[in-house]
Amino acid sequence: MLFDLPNDDILYDALLARSVDYEGQAFVCVKSTGVFCRLSCPARKPKRENTLFFDSIAACINSGFRPCERCRPLDQPSGKEPLVNDLLKLLDRAPDRRWTEDDIVRRGFDPSTVRRAFKRAFGVTFLDLARQRRMGEAARQLSAGASVIEAQIDAGYDSPSGFRAAFAKLIGEAPAMSQGRQLLFADTIETPLGPMVAVADKTHLHLLEFHDRKALPTEMESLKRKTRSAVAPGRAPPIDQIEAELKAYFSGELSEFRTPMALDGSAFEREVWAKLLKIPVGETRSYSDIAREVATLQAVRAVAKANGANRIAIVIPCHRCIGSDGSLTGYGGGLWRKQWLLRHEGKMKPVGLFAEDVR
Repeated sequence: MLFDLPNDDILYDALLARSVDYEGQAFVCVKSTGVFCRLSCPARKPKRENTLFFDSIAACINSGFRPCERCRPLDQPSGKEPLVNDLLKLLDRAPDRRWTEDDIVRRGFDPSTVRRAFKRAFGVTFLDLARQRRMGEAARQLSAGASVIEAQIDAGYDSPSGFRAAFAKLIGEAPAMSQGRQLLFADTIETPLGPMVAVADKTHLHLLEFHDRKALPTEMESLKRKTRSAVAPGRAPPIDQIEAELKAYFSGELSEFRTPMALDGSAFEREVWAKLLKIPVGETRSYSDIAREVATLQAVRAVAKANGANRIAIVIPCHRCIGSDGSLTGYGGGLWRKQWLLRHEGKMKPVGLFAEDVR
């Protein structure tokens, strides 16, 4: 660094202001999501206690954080060299691959040139970047019962202490704590209404929320407690499935979700969600309508509360629940999104929208 960065309190104020004063000189790592961003990132700002500040992309990556899909800190304002772009595309297509210098040579690149280019762009080599992408795979291996040393070696770490530190930063616990333990995986899905965060295990979707929902951090912590699991960045089959189905839904080609869901709620909440799933696409119901079906009119507030506790937006269509006077009322993703979804569904074929498999 050519100068010392100010203290973290000043940097946090710059983050809240979306300041560009420290562009390329300071980055924020968000412990609750496992991503790192520019200070000017337009995404909702994390709580102060969930932030770490570093002076380089390399420091963020080496601490186990992955780049934000919203502000894309790996995309430098001055543009990247063509070979950097080419290799990043290859890495995106095969994030779990154990890349070596021989792989680089086979693709017609000179390893020394690649190393210098990535160092100039990000302060970290291509092989280091690829190694960090494999951290999520290390979490999978440990969950399946692999030893810590096996996961460390496969992730490309020579230092046991370095692996433990990076893993703990990203996952929130020591590698040994994840051995044989069911893990949840989280990734971002881009939609016309903004990024959504999807969380799933190997078979079921647990959470699907808009990235800027105020309750998202609380929901994540509640989910981890209820499932007695940790959340690692990465993909699971239900995330791939819901991403494909959301794409079809937003294009107007799908009116029936089939991604298996894990409904982590009380018996009453699950009953309310089941009623929501039966509302045909293109239609709405009032809270009192739902209350009549599940109990009595005195349950209207309880129905509204169960609506708010829904962690699988769009699929469990709480946006189809409105006030008795026809008003949109509250929606965790924002009333503008609720209005958009209802207008979008009003143009679709009136077929019920539901999930095929829930638990």
